[in-house]
Amino acid sequence: MIMKTMTVGEFKTHFSEVIDQVKAGEQIEVTYGKKKEVVGYFQPKPNQDIKKRNIGILNGKGTAVFKDNWEMTEDELLGL
Repeated sequence: MIMKTMTVGEFKTHFSEVIDQVKAGEQIEVTYGKKKEVVGYFQPKPNQDIKKRNIGILNGKGTAVFKDNWEMTEDELLGL
């Protein structure tokens, strides 16, 4: 996604339009001064309605049990 860039003056002049653009999903970079240094970004608030979901149908259904005498050599650990 290409981010729009505007100066602080443009940002102030078109503030209402900027709000509408951000609501529509746009991201805007605000610059200031002769060198047009970036002073901030104006972007939509992250969607808070996203629910966590389980990855894969077996997520949380498997277990691993290690016996007390379980050992692994250094070569096995390193995949040699």
